[in-house]
Amino acid sequence: MRFRHAAERLASGAVHRVWGWAQRAGALTADRPGPYSFRRIGTGTRLAFPQGTLFGTQCMELGDHCVIGRDVTLTVGMLPGLDLGTGAVLRLGDGVVLGRGSHLVADAPITVGGDVFFGPYCYVTSTNHSYDDPQQPVGRQWPRAAPVEIGPGSWIGTGAVVLPGSRLGRNTVVAAGAVVRGEVPDHAVVAGAPARVVRRWDSEQGWQPPMRTPPPAPPPPDVTAEQLRAAARIVGRQRQGGNGRTGTLE
Repeated sequence: MRFRHAAERLASGAVHRVWGWAQRAGALTADRPGPYSFRRIGTGTRLAFPQGTLFGTQCMELGDHCVIGRDVTLTVGMLPGLDLGTGAVLRLGDGVVLGRGSHLVADAPITVGGDVFFGPYCYVTSTNHSYDDPQQPVGRQWPRAAPVEIGPGSWIGTGAVVLPGSRLGRNTVVAAGAVVRGEVPDHAVVAGAPARVVRRWDSEQGWQPPMRTPPPAPPPPDVTAEQLRAAARIVGRQRQGGNGRTGTLE
């Protein structure tokens, strides 16, 4: 029994070391694009391994310092191997973050502005099935396509869907699970299926309806990362003493 336990422990460590090596080696960057020919991968941009489905990469422009999580699908065109020319169809601005398992499916152009953050399992598509002919299966009817734009600084919550023809303004917030179609103004929060505006910024009155909680106070600019970690450890120990839980922040 003792030998078996030791062998399993060694095997577990070996598997995780190999997997860690595979994750590092399989990540895609400008210097290491793997088998793909991207139109552009910006400086500091990284596609985590394993990737989801990738095709039409010759028509993708990925900005600088983007973080693309594992299992993210990026496609241009309906099928792999199509002659799509050399122009950009899928564009990500600088600093875009795509959460794990998200999909960007571009037949018509999809443009994502800089510093847009996506939660996991978001779905953005510029193509949708049509069902005009009641005699034909929906999946066999020619789809509709329309460009999609997501303005800079926006936040797309977990599981949100952005449909063809949508245009989201600057610094918009899409709630988790929302289904967006159409225009979303700058500095607005949308939620629901179909999504509707539930909060919006007014230059004179601020956020309407007003926020329920005050804005969080950021740490002073001269605080170092090590100081923040030390403070987190102190708070964790205090909470552990107060409620008997482990020293992790809630």
